[in-house]
Formats: sequence, C-alpha cells, structure tokens
Amino acid sequence: MKATKIIFATGNRGKLREAAEILGEGFELLTPADFGITEDIPETGTTLEENSLQKAEYLHSLLGCDCFADDTGLEVDALGGAPGVYTARYAGESKDFNLNMDKVLSELEALETEACAETGPVSRRARFRSVVTLILGGEVHQFEGTMEGTIARAKSGRGGFGYDPIFIPDEYPGLTAADITEEQKNEISHRGKALRAMAAYLFSIRKGDEDKG
Repeated sequence: MKATKIIFATGNRGKLREAAEILGEGFELLTPADFGITEDIPETGTTLEENSLQKAEYLHSLLGCDCFADDTGLEVDALGGAPGVYTARYAGESKDFNLNMDKVLSELEALETEACAETGPVSRRARFRSVVTLILGGEVHQFEGTMEGTIARAKSGRGGFGYDPIFIPDEYPGLTAADITEEQKNEISHRGKALRAMAAYLFSIRKGDEDKG
C-alpha cells in the first residue's frame, strides 16, 4: 500500500526523526517548510491542549491536508504545575533554558527555605507532558504522553536538551535525563508515548481501510 502523506507542524529535525521512526515506512512525513511555510506558527493558548490544537488547526487551514502538531511542558507539583505552557520562556522571551532551569531550582529552594517543620518537606515531583493533536479527514484527535520524575537539586549531564539536566526520570533513579543515552530517553519519553498512541490510532485506521479493500 502506498505511503500515507501527513504533515508534522515542526521545524525541529530531532522531533521529525523521532516521529518518522515511530510511524515507520507506511507514512511519509512532510513539514511546513516543504510547502514554503516558514513563519512561526501561533501558540497563544493557556494549556498544552490549546496550543497543540492551535498549531494543527493553523496548518490545516492553510493546506487543508492531514496534519499533526505537538506541545510539551514541564509541570512541577510544588510550583502549581508551572512552568507548564510557559516552559520554553519561563525566565523570559529569550528562551534560555539555562535561565529557565535556574529559575525552577531557585523557586524550589525558596519554598524549602520558607517551609517549616509542620508542613514537612517540599515535593520535588514533576513530569514532562506532551499533547499531540492530529487532524485526519477534518476530524480532531488528541493524544497524551507523560514522563514522571523529580527535580534534581543541581544540573547534571551533557546530553539531552531543555530541562533534561535537572529532571530525574523515575526509571533512572539518581540520573538526570541528560545523564542517560538518547536511546534510553526515547524509550520512556513523553513525546514518544504520545506519538506512539497516535501511531496506534493511525495504524488501526489504515488496517481498517486495507480490510475494506
């Protein structure tokens, strides 16, 4: 059966490679750049779900083709779910992740300093959460994936990106997401889980079409 073409609303080559590996040969992934779309896609929502949907709808309105988009955030329990939708620009519009990490660490330290014996220790529980929105045949579908863990007390590791140097996945106690290999991270990653959920749905649709044919 001919590969199904679908557009991924991203310019990030790493995300594109990960999605292509998960979807496999049955799908041909294209990007907005393949259609001459190079402007930033709007992200003005107040939740990951809203931003993911907004990006997918923006692309679908321009091209009218099947497409999907993702949005990801770090949610720290003690910070009320922050940075959340503001993950990339938590410390300012420069999107400097060293500054972003410093802000998260300093805010947790401040909470621990303020905490008294009666309230107990401050939770460092956190998670990365990804929401993928797929528009297929004009219908909207959303898929979610999370990677649970805790916030470290200091940066560690040379790999990964974003907040990885301060995030300790539950699956690798004592190691940050920047300490483990890319392969290890991909096996447990939030985006990978969301993309695999979307892939399972697409495969079920594809199989149904093949059975009808």
